[in-house]
Amino acid sequence: MDTAITLIQIALGAALINNFVLHYFVGICPFLGVSRRVDTAFGMGCAVTFVISIAALLSWVFTYFILRPAAPVPTWVWRVCGGDPRTTVDLSVLSYVMYIFVIASSVQFVELYVRKFFPYLYKSFGVFLPLITTNCAILFACLEIMKRLQDPDRLWGLHEALTLAVGGGLGFTIAIVLMAGIREELDMCDVPKPLVGAGIGLITAGILAMAFMGFTGVDKGIENAINLLLR
Repeated sequence: MDTAITLIQIALGAALINNFVLHYFVGICPFLGVSRRVDTAFGMGCAVTFVISIAALLSWVFTYFILRPAAPVPTWVWRVCGGDPRTTVDLSVLSYVMYIFVIASSVQFVELYVRKFFPYLYKSFGVFLPLITTNCAILFACLEIMKRLQDPDRLWGLHEALTLAVGGGLGFTIAIVLMAGIREELDMCDVPKPLVGAGIGLITAGILAMAFMGFTGVDKGIENAINLLLR
Protein backbone atom coordinates (compact mmCIF):
# COMPACT_ATOMS: atom_id res chain seq x y z
CA MET A 1 0.00 0.00 0.00
CA ASP A 2 2.94 2.35 0.67
CA THR A 3 4.03 1.85 -2.95
CA ALA A 4 0.56 2.77 -4.22
CA ILE A 5 0.52 5.93 -2.10
CA THR A 6 3.98 6.87 -3.38
CA LEU A 7 2.92 6.39 -7.01
CA ILE A 8 -0.23 8.47 -6.47
CA GLN A 9 1.85 11.27 -4.95
CA ILE A 10 4.33 11.17 -7.83
CA ALA A 11 1.56 11.23 -10.46
CA LEU A 12 -0.39 14.05 -8.80
CA GLY A 13 2.79 16.00 -8.21
CA ALA A 14 3.89 15.78 -11.85
CA ALA A 15 0.43 16.41 -13.35
CA LEU A 16 -1.11 19.03 -11.06
CA ILE A 17 0.83 20.17 -8.01
CA ASN A 18 4.23 20.61 -9.69
CA ASN A 19 3.03 20.77 -13.28
CA PHE A 20 6.04 20.79 -15.59
CA VAL A 21 4.77 23.75 -17.62
CA LEU A 22 3.00 25.85 -15.01
CA HIS A 23 5.29 25.21 -12.05
CA TYR A 24 8.77 24.62 -13.47
CA PHE A 25 8.10 26.55 -16.72
CA VAL A 26 9.66 23.94 -19.00
CA GLY A 27 8.18 23.10 -22.40
CA ILE A 28 6.97 26.67 -22.95
CA CYS A 29 7.76 26.71 -26.70
CA PRO A 30 5.16 24.09 -27.78
CA PHE A 31 2.87 25.24 -24.98
CA LEU A 32 2.56 28.67 -26.59
CA GLY A 33 3.11 27.67 -30.22
CA VAL A 34 0.61 24.80 -30.54
CA SER A 35 -2.11 26.04 -28.20
CA ARG A 36 -4.30 27.86 -30.73
CA ARG A 37 -6.72 24.98 -31.42
CA VAL A 38 -7.93 22.39 -28.93
CA ASP A 39 -7.65 19.42 -31.31
CA THR A 40 -4.07 20.28 -32.28
CA ALA A 41 -3.15 20.93 -28.65
CA PHE A 42 -4.55 17.56 -27.59
CA GLY A 43 -2.59 15.80 -30.33
CA MET A 44 0.60 17.54 -29.23
CA GLY A 45 -0.08 16.56 -25.62
CA CYS A 46 -0.53 12.90 -26.60
CA ALA A 47 2.68 12.98 -28.66
CA VAL A 48 4.65 14.54 -25.80
CA THR A 49 3.21 12.01 -23.32
CA PHE A 50 4.28 9.12 -25.55
CA VAL A 51 7.76 10.52 -26.14
CA ILE A 52 8.34 11.38 -22.49
CA SER A 53 7.24 7.87 -21.43
CA ILE A 54 9.61 6.16 -23.90
CA ALA A 55 12.43 8.54 -22.96
CA ALA A 56 11.86 7.91 -19.25
CA LEU A 57 11.90 4.14 -19.76
CA LEU A 58 15.15 4.20 -21.71
CA SER A 59 16.81 6.84 -19.54
CA TRP A 60 16.06 4.84 -16.38
CA VAL A 61 17.53 1.69 -17.92
CA PHE A 62 20.68 3.48 -19.11
CA THR A 63 21.08 5.45 -15.88
CA TYR A 64 20.50 2.50 -13.55
CA PHE A 65 22.72 0.03 -15.35
CA ILE A 66 25.36 2.28 -16.96
CA LEU A 67 25.46 5.98 -16.03
CA ARG A 68 24.99 6.28 -12.26
CA PRO A 69 27.93 5.98 -9.85
CA ALA A 70 28.82 2.32 -9.20
CA ALA A 71 26.46 1.14 -11.95
CA PRO A 72 26.73 -2.63 -12.50
CA VAL A 73 27.76 -2.67 -16.18
CA PRO A 74 30.76 -0.28 -16.12
CA THR A 75 31.83 -1.69 -12.72
CA TRP A 76 31.87 -5.21 -14.16
CA VAL A 77 33.80 -4.06 -17.25
CA TRP A 78 36.29 -2.21 -15.05
CA ARG A 79 36.96 -5.27 -12.95
CA VAL A 80 37.22 -7.58 -15.97
CA CYS A 81 39.83 -5.23 -17.43
CA GLY A 82 41.84 -5.52 -14.22
CA GLY A 83 40.88 -2.25 -12.55
CA ASP A 84 41.02 -1.65 -8.82
CA PRO A 85 37.76 -3.08 -7.35
CA ARG A 86 37.73 -0.31 -4.74
CA THR A 87 37.38 2.33 -7.46
CA THR A 88 33.87 3.72 -8.08
CA VAL A 89 33.10 4.02 -11.78
CA ASP A 90 30.92 7.06 -12.55
CA LEU A 91 29.73 7.73 -16.11
CA SER A 92 27.08 10.31 -15.18
CA VAL A 93 29.03 12.91 -17.18
CA LEU A 94 27.60 11.21 -20.29
CA SER A 95 24.00 11.54 -19.12
CA TYR A 96 23.10 14.63 -21.20
CA VAL A 97 24.45 13.06 -24.39
CA MET A 98 22.58 9.83 -23.75
CA TYR A 99 19.29 11.55 -22.89
CA ILE A 100 19.39 13.77 -25.97
CA PHE A 101 20.04 10.73 -28.16
CA VAL A 102 17.13 8.84 -26.56
CA ILE A 103 14.72 11.79 -26.92
CA ALA A 104 15.69 12.45 -30.55
CA SER A 105 15.19 8.78 -31.46
CA SER A 106 11.76 8.69 -29.79
CA VAL A 107 10.66 11.87 -31.58
CA GLN A 108 11.71 10.47 -34.95
CA PHE A 109 9.56 7.41 -34.32
CA VAL A 110 6.56 9.55 -33.38
CA GLU A 111 7.05 11.81 -36.41
CA LEU A 112 7.11 8.87 -38.82
CA TYR A 113 4.00 7.37 -37.22
CA VAL A 114 1.98 10.63 -37.23
CA ARG A 115 3.01 11.48 -40.81
CA LYS A 116 1.86 8.07 -42.07
CA PHE A 117 -1.41 7.61 -40.16
CA PHE A 118 -2.47 11.19 -39.26
CA PRO A 119 -1.34 13.48 -42.13
CA TYR A 120 -3.77 16.25 -41.16
CA LEU A 121 -2.38 16.32 -37.61
CA TYR A 122 1.16 16.22 -39.01
CA LYS A 123 0.48 19.33 -41.12
CA SER A 124 -1.16 21.06 -38.15
CA PHE A 125 1.91 20.50 -35.97
CA GLY A 126 4.22 21.98 -38.59
CA VAL A 127 7.70 22.66 -37.27
CA PHE A 128 6.64 22.03 -33.67
CA LEU A 129 6.56 18.23 -34.04
CA PRO A 130 10.30 17.82 -34.69
CA LEU A 131 10.85 20.52 -32.07
CA ILE A 132 9.67 18.01 -29.44
CA THR A 133 13.31 16.94 -29.59
CA THR A 134 14.22 20.23 -27.90
CA ASN A 135 11.22 20.20 -25.54
CA CYS A 136 12.95 20.78 -22.23
CA ALA A 137 10.03 19.16 -20.35
CA ILE A 138 11.18 15.76 -21.64
CA LEU A 139 14.81 16.38 -20.74
CA PHE A 140 13.64 17.70 -17.37
CA ALA A 141 11.88 14.39 -16.65
CA CYS A 142 15.03 12.45 -17.58
CA LEU A 143 17.15 14.64 -15.30
CA GLU A 144 14.67 14.19 -12.44
CA ILE A 145 14.97 10.42 -12.85
CA MET A 146 18.76 10.70 -12.86
CA LYS A 147 18.62 12.76 -9.65
CA ARG A 148 16.53 10.08 -7.97
CA LEU A 149 19.09 7.45 -8.95
CA GLN A 150 22.02 9.32 -7.39
CA ASP A 151 21.02 8.43 -3.82
CA PRO A 152 21.98 4.79 -3.14
CA ASP A 153 19.68 4.66 -0.09
CA ARG A 154 16.54 5.58 -2.03
CA LEU A 155 16.79 4.48 -5.64
CA TRP A 156 13.73 4.96 -7.79
CA GLY A 157 12.39 1.86 -9.50
CA LEU A 158 11.19 1.71 -13.09
CA HIS A 159 7.56 1.97 -11.97
CA GLU A 160 8.26 5.26 -10.20
CA ALA A 161 10.14 6.68 -13.19
CA LEU A 162 7.30 5.78 -15.57
CA THR A 163 4.74 7.25 -13.17
CA LEU A 164 6.63 10.54 -13.18
CA ALA A 165 6.83 10.51 -16.99
CA VAL A 166 3.16 9.66 -17.59
CA GLY A 167 2.03 12.13 -14.92
CA GLY A 168 4.21 14.85 -16.43
CA GLY A 169 2.87 14.10 -19.91
CA LEU A 170 -0.73 14.22 -18.71
CA GLY A 171 -0.01 17.46 -16.89
CA PHE A 172 1.44 18.92 -20.09
CA THR A 173 -1.67 17.78 -22.00
CA ILE A 174 -4.01 19.31 -19.42
CA ALA A 175 -2.13 22.61 -19.47
CA ILE A 176 -1.91 22.94 -23.25
CA VAL A 177 -5.57 21.94 -23.82
CA LEU A 178 -6.75 24.45 -21.21
CA MET A 179 -4.57 27.09 -22.83
CA ALA A 180 -5.94 26.25 -26.29
CA GLY A 181 -9.54 26.47 -25.08
CA ILE A 182 -8.93 29.88 -23.54
CA ARG A 183 -7.11 31.19 -26.62
CA GLU A 184 -9.97 30.08 -28.88
CA GLU A 185 -12.28 32.20 -26.74
CA LEU A 186 -9.80 35.08 -26.76
CA ASP A 187 -9.93 35.15 -30.57
CA MET A 188 -13.52 36.38 -30.24
CA CYS A 189 -12.67 38.97 -27.58
CA ASP A 190 -11.54 42.57 -27.94
CA VAL A 191 -7.93 42.20 -26.79
CA PRO A 192 -5.88 45.45 -26.54
CA LYS A 193 -3.58 45.74 -29.53
CA PRO A 194 -0.30 45.78 -27.52
CA LEU A 195 -1.27 42.41 -26.01
CA VAL A 196 -2.41 40.60 -29.16
CA GLY A 197 -0.51 37.36 -29.70
CA ALA A 198 2.24 36.37 -27.29
CA GLY A 199 1.39 39.10 -24.78
CA ILE A 200 -2.09 37.90 -23.88
CA GLY A 201 -0.85 34.31 -24.12
CA LEU A 202 1.82 34.87 -21.47
CA ILE A 203 -0.64 36.69 -19.21
CA THR A 204 -3.08 33.78 -19.55
CA ALA A 205 -0.31 31.29 -18.77
CA GLY A 206 0.58 33.24 -15.63
CA ILE A 207 -3.05 33.19 -14.45
CA LEU A 208 -3.20 29.43 -15.10
CA ALA A 209 0.00 28.95 -13.11
CA MET A 210 -1.49 30.80 -10.15
CA ALA A 211 -4.68 28.74 -10.43
CA PHE A 212 -2.69 25.48 -10.33
CA MET A 213 -1.08 26.63 -7.07
CA GLY A 214 -4.43 25.74 -5.50
CA PHE A 215 -3.52 22.05 -5.84
CA THR A 216 -0.70 22.43 -3.30
CA GLY A 217 -1.09 19.88 -0.53
CA VAL A 218 -3.55 17.65 -2.38
CA ASP A 219 -1.10 14.71 -2.33
CA LYS A 220 -0.71 14.93 1.44
CA GLY A 221 -4.47 15.11 1.86
CA ILE A 222 -4.96 11.97 -0.22
CA GLU A 223 -2.24 10.17 1.75
CA ASN A 224 -3.91 11.08 5.06
CA ALA A 225 -7.32 9.98 3.74
CA ILE A 226 -5.96 6.60 2.62
CA ASN A 227 -4.22 6.07 5.95
CA LEU A 228 -7.48 6.84 7.79
CA LEU A 229 -9.35 4.31 5.65
CA LEU A 230 -6.79 1.62 6.39
CA ARG A 231 -7.03 2.05 10.16
